[in-house]
Amino acid sequence: MAYPAQLHYTQNHEWVALEANQAKVGITEYAQGELGDIVFVELPTPGTTVNKGESLATVESVKAVSDVFAPVSGKVLDVNPKLESSPELINQDPHGAGWLVLLEASDPSEVETLLDATDYERHLTEK
Repeated sequence: MAYPAQLHYTQNHEWVALEANQAKVGITEYAQGELGDIVFVELPTPGTTVNKGESLATVESVKAVSDVFAPVSGKVLDVNPKLESSPELINQDPHGAGWLVLLEASDPSEVETLLDATDYERHLTEK
């Protein structure tokens, strides 16, 4: 799969789309494929502050429960309301409708430490 070039990626398989200081966060196609059918998502409460690298959400699949880590620091502005009744959106469209959290990034330059699509794809081949 070709990963969207406009996104930034972590080695832990999260992605972030940054516009100004707003960061939309999700898990990658690779992550959802490894997890299998997602059955539940635990999302943070809007207003929660997280630091880069801290647990942001939990995704539960038929195979495992996995933490999602914040790719950037910030305050939770919103969570994807559709995931409460349809967590399978993460499997169906992980880089689009299956987004998890919208953050107000406290330091948008943190994305510069993340992988671009080419580097993320290279990271996957090194596994």
